[in-house]
Amino acid sequence: MLKFYYSGAPNPMKVALFLEEAGLEFEAMPVDTRKGDQHKPDYLAINPNAKVPAIVDGDVTVFDSGAILLYLGEKTGKFMPANTPKAKGELYSWLMFVASGIGPYAGQSVHFRNYAPEKNEYAINRYMFEAQRHFGIVDARLATRKYMLGDTYTIVDMALWGWARLIPTVLGEGGWAKFPNLKRLVDEINARPAAARANALKDKHKFKTEFDDEAKKAMFRHLSEKVA
Repeated sequence: MLKFYYSGAPNPMKVALFLEEAGLEFEAMPVDTRKGDQHKPDYLAINPNAKVPAIVDGDVTVFDSGAILLYLGEKTGKFMPANTPKAKGELYSWLMFVASGIGPYAGQSVHFRNYAPEKNEYAINRYMFEAQRHFGIVDARLATRKYMLGDTYTIVDMALWGWARLIPTVLGEGGWAKFPNLKRLVDEINARPAAARANALKDKHKFKTEFDDEAKKAMFRHLSEKVA
């Protein structure tokens, strides 16, 4: 059975959504990042980057949420666009846009606004601006089509949902005001039974919620480990 290494963070949630939408059987393997589970040797053998998510599917190991979505989509044939060069070009472009743009900028915006020990106005402005700019690009695209790749719900929409559902956390209260088309998509996905099951997955394990010294050391290793 497929093993899914997860937490309740945005990137694992993308994969959880796909697994629930596709009706795949899987064993949920919690990785408590605030306890440092991601740095344990057994997990590093699966994902040397010490991040979640990862999957082990028989003798296949895949890490990085975008790679997992693409692997599962191609394997099952579900939630994929037409098998044409044009459709594949759009799929790869927008999937990587989420992976290389929305995820990193949204994540850094959350970090500098909520977790950085010192408030750095330049960093906060930089990452909020870029997160907002990236969300604006997908909002403009969704103004002319139902889903990111047209009329069909695909893994790109799932990848986008992982981060976009947290726009108030990324950009602050009122963050949705500039993105009505993206809000429409997120609301539609949130209403799907598979999304409810994906959201409930994190409640099957009691993840640590305290952001204490142990959590800071596990999640932000640059605070204790200096570059030589």
